[in-house]
Amino acid sequence: MSTVWLITGSSRGLGRALAEAVLAAGDRLVATARDPGQLHDLAERHGDRVRLAALDVTDEQGAAKAVALALESFGRLDVLVNNAGYGNVAPTEDTSLAEFRTQIETNLFGTIIMTKAALPIMRRQRAGHIIQFSSVGGRIGAVGRAPYSAAKWAVEGFSEVLAKEAGPLGVKVTIIEPGGFRTDFAGASTQLHEGHPDYDTTVGAAVRFQRSFNGAQPGDPAKAARAIIEIAALDEPPLRLLLGSDAYRAVTEAERTRREADEAWRSLSLSTDFDPDSSN
Repeated sequence: MSTVWLITGSSRGLGRALAEAVLAAGDRLVATARDPGQLHDLAERHGDRVRLAALDVTDEQGAAKAVALALESFGRLDVLVNNAGYGNVAPTEDTSLAEFRTQIETNLFGTIIMTKAALPIMRRQRAGHIIQFSSVGGRIGAVGRAPYSAAKWAVEGFSEVLAKEAGPLGVKVTIIEPGGFRTDFAGASTQLHEGHPDYDTTVGAAVRFQRSFNGAQPGDPAKAARAIIEIAALDEPPLRLLLGSDAYRAVTEAERTRREADEAWRSLSLSTDFDPDSSN
């Protein structure tokens, strides 16, 4: 029996590449986007194996309807992919609280809302796989992307808890951590602001790099989609999956630096334990 997927943010980028790959593999799909008109070609090419849904992931009723559509159309939901998200670049000081809230609503609460909509079904099925798109920015603080990194770090913590709670019920969780891929994430999907001149060597440099990097990213979206389909078929998929050589290098170096720092401060860290022999 073919697998039933629901993918948020299916209209472009890695979400679109994954939607194409899922359907090419013969599986069934609920493809969602804010504007489902961008998905009509999928329905034309794949007929009854695809359903389209308009979805803003921050809308609880919309999330419930998208999940219900999978049940009504295909009888079950096997894989939820929380892919929808975006991240602008600007200094923290020059980023309004409204912008923080908007990015965190989409990148974090959108993931939570969709996950909560799908969990009861997967719990009853005693089977399912929730695939959460994080980022290298969910393991390493990305200069100029404070709202995005804050949300993605939270997605990582949320997903670790989810894996421990839902794993015994047959629900698997995988956190996807892409590096740079040749999508429009670094182009039309991103607003770039250098901000105050005092941040030129940090955020300004990040903005200039982002502009030069667009179209030159090392990651191939089609290969990423194949990797995700591969781990979705596993009985014991990884909790985390880095995608791309740049992601692997950056996170490996960051984790090494963290371990060294923890060891350097080990004595002070351990000194804060309660001393049972103390008379105080």
